[in-house]
Amino acid sequence: MRIFRDSPKFTVGFIIISFLVIIAFLEPTINNRRLEGHSSTEIGLFDTVLPPSKEHPFGTDTYGRDVLSMILTGLKYSLLIGFTAGSLATIIAVTLATIAGYKGGSADTVITTISNAILVIPSWPILAIIVLFVRKVDLLFLSLILAFFSWAGSSRQIKPQISSLKERPYVELARVTGFSDIEIMFKEILPNFLPYIFVGFSYAVTGTMMAETALRLVGLGPADIPSLGQILNWALYAGSLAQGHYFLVLTPIVILILIFVSINLMNVGLDEVYNPRLKKITGV
Repeated sequence: MRIFRDSPKFTVGFIIISFLVIIAFLEPTINNRRLEGHSSTEIGLFDTVLPPSKEHPFGTDTYGRDVLSMILTGLKYSLLIGFTAGSLATIIAVTLATIAGYKGGSADTVITTISNAILVIPSWPILAIIVLFVRKVDLLFLSLILAFFSWAGSSRQIKPQISSLKERPYVELARVTGFSDIEIMFKEILPNFLPYIFVGFSYAVTGTMMAETALRLVGLGPADIPSLGQILNWALYAGSLAQGHYFLVLTPIVILILIFVSINLMNVGLDEVYNPRLKKITGV
């Protein structure tokens, strides 16, 4: 593919995130073999506070849980929440931005007003209140809430570009041919924005993962979904740093940084290849 050939940054980012996704996908198999069918969050499976060894590469925590197994489980849930919420946010953003950009008028006014309101209001306190007072918070509900507060930025970036394309000759030809507005929006215009849609998706994934991690760090969210943020909360609450159990704190942080860096590298690569404003004036 052109993007892999023309952008080493995208390639590096893609390799990193693909490796993490594969590990997360294999987590049930790996942990089932390592823990013999037990849950990675089950207390008392091993001796407490064991140092790193062949059997426990990252040691065990103060509750006798294997740190590596917990990290793998946390990676799986963090990616699952991030990609689910990011996908929902991107679908909402692309749909509303396309309607607003193509239709204009009152539809544009209403959608722009809503997106501006979401961007202005402090979303994290509202997220915290919702998660705190809702009795049953599962993975889908958490993803929906995160997505609701994450679509507005992408929508604002996509809408002006949709507006600039709706008067192009091929769009006029589609109108004359008898295409409906929906066909023009989603079959003629939208395919031209696939790289930018991916950029919006990646930012949504990053934003939702950061928001979810922040919520879990303060102890909010479903306890039965041990994401990386939840594991950090457990480690800090147990005083892992003070006791010298650095793996339980540093490993989730390093993995989150790798996820964010890899996604950012892919975004930069896409911009360099597909955004003509970033190309050198001389050359291509």
